Amino acid sequence: MPDADAAADLERLVADRGEQLLRTAVLLAGSHQDGEDLLQAGLERLLRRGRRIEGSPEAYLRRTLYNLAADGWRRQGAWRRKLPVIGASQPPAEPDVTAAADLREALMRILRMLPPRQRAVIVLRYWEQLSQAETAATLGCSEGAVKSSASRGLQRMRDLASPWLAAEIEQEKAT
Repeated sequence: MPDADAAADLERLVADRGEQLLRTAVLLAGSHQDGEDLLQAGLERLLRRGRRIEGSPEAYLRRTLYNLAADGWRRQGAWRRKLPVIGASQPPAEPDVTAAADLREALMRILRMLPPRQRAVIVLRYWEQLSQAETAATLGCSEGAVKSSASRGLQRMRDLASPWLAAEIEQEKAT
């Protein structure tokens, strides 16, 4: 059973940083509902660890969110490898591509298309505004890996966004 001080500290953390933590979880998970579940699982682990955490509880929670998200990506990857065997007779679903999607939805869609490491680096560096060193520490990798993942992730996002941006420009010219 967690002690009252740990519970109070957790309540303060959620009150002070809850919105940012939820935003990070949503971006890592790919949807609002999955982000809420991810954050709840991370908070449960933080509460169970209690006073045994060395350093910042928020840093521990961010690292836990990334690890839980990465576990989910691995599980999804294993499931996707099995899908061709399971649904070989079914035609693949077409992605929902609409010209009326707003910029935020398009950005979220593009972010979900990135490989897990690139997505995590982009979220931590540009949404959470962590330094390269902080991002490397959170992900447990070198700063060089953060730099290359950020560079490749941003380029991939540009490549993925170019058809959407071209359609937006054509639509603006028409009006």
